Amino acid sequence: MQKTVKTIASANQLIASFEQALHLNGNRIPKGPLYAGVDLGTANIVTAVVDKNGSPVAGALTGGRSIIRDGLIVDYIRAIDILKRQINVLRNAGYLVQEAAVAYPPGTGGRNIKAFGNVLAAVGLKVVGLIDEPTAASIVLNVQNGAVVDIGGGTTGISVIKNGSVIYTADEPTGGTHVDLTIAGHYKVQDHQAEQMKLDPERQAEIFPLIRPVFQKMASIVNMHLRENPVENLYLVGGTSCFPGIETVIQDDTGLSVVRPYNPLLVTPLGIALGLLKNKLIEF
Repeated sequence: MQKTVKTIASANQLIASFEQALHLNGNRIPKGPLYAGVDLGTANIVTAVVDKNGSPVAGALTGGRSIIRDGLIVDYIRAIDILKRQINVLRNAGYLVQEAAVAYPPGTGGRNIKAFGNVLAAVGLKVVGLIDEPTAASIVLNVQNGAVVDIGGGTTGISVIKNGSVIYTADEPTGGTHVDLTIAGHYKVQDHQAEQMKLDPERQAEIFPLIRPVFQKMASIVNMHLRENPVENLYLVGGTSCFPGIETVIQDDTGLSVVRPYNPLLVTPLGIALGLLKNKLIEF
């Protein structure tokens, strides 16, 4: 347990460093090569850039309307437009990103995986490789044994890791969008208004009892997929994992030790960039 705490503390420092690098204000521009990772999420597109030492040096984050649904790209043109603007901002700031890696949801296969790389290619980036989202997260968190649970906007992805290797992955269509629908239905508001309520710290304690059943549903999904691959520790990442108290619900309903790192939204994109640096990708 002491080793886990020390490892997470180190990971939290790295994530906080990336969060600061997103501002692009006064960041150093390294002379060596840049390693970029792109996370095309349901509610956010995040690009992370690290140097040859794995230190975060720059990044970009854009939120808004969904471009991914159930692990599939449904708004290809908008994804390209957002990523193109992010890359232009980075280059204008002095970070001349030319190549990158991208993540895909676990359980995705064939042409659906290629579609994620095609977005990068469409903005003029050289696609060096691909990696599944929870595996990317595990690189940042240095998970050797346990399960990474990536709760994004549209899906919950699970990767079981034993002795540092991924032995099982799955993806289920339950995520932040379902939280928004629950809030919208209760308060009779539009989905985008529900999203704003969810992100408002002053409203989160009020709506927590309302959305607890959605978190419990996510926990039941985790339990189902871990029946044949039991673990002792869960690591929560993804934007929906940012909601205060979700880790308590998951822990209570799974009976497992649950770790929620600092700013779970930033874990996967950072892991993609590190996956490129460490050559832990599959070919595009």
